Amino acid sequence: TYNIGKFEVTAGQYTEFLNAVAVTDTYGLYNPDIGNPAEWTYGCNIQRSGSPGSYTYSVLADWADRPVNYVNWGNSARFVNWLTNGMPTGAQDLTTTEDGSYFLDGAISEGALLAVTRKSPEDGGRYYIPTEDEWYKAAFHKNDGVTGNYFDYPTSSDSTPSNDLIDPDPGNNANFWDSDWTIGSPYYRTEAGEFELSESPYDTFDMAGNVFEWNEAIIYGSFRGIRGASFLDGDFALHAAPRGSYGPPTAGSFLIGFRVSEVPEPGTLSLLAMGGLAMLRRRKS
Repeated sequence: TYNIGKFEVTAGQYTEFLNAVAVTDTYGLYNPDIGNPAEWTYGCNIQRSGSPGSYTYSVLADWADRPVNYVNWGNSARFVNWLTNGMPTGAQDLTTTEDGSYFLDGAISEGALLAVTRKSPEDGGRYYIPTEDEWYKAAFHKNDGVTGNYFDYPTSSDSTPSNDLIDPDPGNNANFWDSDWTIGSPYYRTEAGEFELSESPYDTFDMAGNVFEWNEAIIYGSFRGIRGASFLDGDFALHAAPRGSYGPPTAGSFLIGFRVSEVPEPGTLSLLAMGGLAMLRRRKS
């Protein structure tokens, strides 16, 4: 049994993480492009102030609930380590970002990050980057028991979604390119859960469009798996069939963010909330 994030990790949540562990940003958790929301950079507008040893981070309220981007696979692993360790404040070390669900211990090279694998809950793991199977089931399975029944799209539908942001949401909508932007400048990405009736059968939101999301799979060479499509992709990328990938794991992109999964110790269940957003929903394995 596992849990998976109801929403993508947001810019507000990642800002909280940076302020906790990146006063001196030893392992490059902040990509400067993240602070530039201009067209063709499309950062999520997290701003950094100060100098090494006194960095602070901020994000405007109208950007805070949109998905973080420009996070590479290693940044994402460090975020979930921080969650596993109880969201502590301090330097980037074995008590904050470098151990927990993944033993990183300063790993920043392509080869070192490709060699990283998850630790079991018995060995101290808890929050993770989802496996491809975890992500796929939460997005597409019909939630009808122990079956092999899956939808084609993560909006609980076999029909191609529309990209219309309508209030109220009529269902089967997502933020992707369909001859035009869903919302366009300056945000491009919608807020978490804004398509309130377009959830998966497991009540997860935005697994179609907005940003691609990292998973643990190594697809080929130095490319880790991504799923879900982005605001700039056509409807083909929303479908269950294509397996996306991006690499190396040291590289981030304006098209990619992530969500969190949890494998609790036997007999426990948690509901994690940060920045006012409940992140996790229960899934059956």
